[in-house]
Amino acid sequence: MVLSKTTLRIFEKKIMNIIEQLQWRYATKKFDDSHILSDKQLTTLKEAFNLTALSYGLQTLKLVIITDKEHREKLVSHSYGQRQVVDASHLLVLCIQSEIDETDVNEHFKNIVQVRKTSESVLEPFKNQLKATIDDMPKTKKFDWAIRQAYIALGNLMTVCAIEKIDSCPMEGFNPEAIDEVLQLNLKGLKSVLLLPVGKRAKDDIFADLKKVRKPLNETIIEL
Repeated sequence: MVLSKTTLRIFEKKIMNIIEQLQWRYATKKFDDSHILSDKQLTTLKEAFNLTALSYGLQTLKLVIITDKEHREKLVSHSYGQRQVVDASHLLVLCIQSEIDETDVNEHFKNIVQVRKTSESVLEPFKNQLKATIDDMPKTKKFDWAIRQAYIALGNLMTVCAIEKIDSCPMEGFNPEAIDEVLQLNLKGLKSVLLLPVGKRAKDDIFADLKKVRKPLNETIIEL
């Protein structure tokens, strides 16, 4: 298929816009605590999380969205004093399930049958194979695998935030066990993995105008 010059120009413009937005984003150190994301922006982030490409199509992740600042204030001491947790519009907590087993596989394939109207007999071989894979996986390996899926979701959310002009700050620096206890995630069968405060950068965040430091492409890209 040969694209017209007009189509190519539109495509190139979109690419440049995305790169410009990725240049614009940074790990926001100080949020405008008076700014609140719109319902439309929140819905976009929810949908983006739900559409993240995950291994086998299994969705063993949950996204906890915390709005209440009083509730978030309790998390600051467990996040090494990082105020982004409270000052951002919302705090997103990316979680993995405490248990991953054949129940998840069954639910996934049930969903496939309902959405795609695929015959169960056609899906049965792959379903059984995936069950065996999950059953044979040690619990520690399941956790490691699930955590990697959480990082995929984080990257997806950060990119969408950049495109939508939503500031964000990915955070690994927190005490998961303490956060889980405060949020009672154990009662929901969840474990926190990553935090992502989202909102709008403060005008006096000195990090906002710093030039992005990256190696040149010829040092990070290998073309064969």
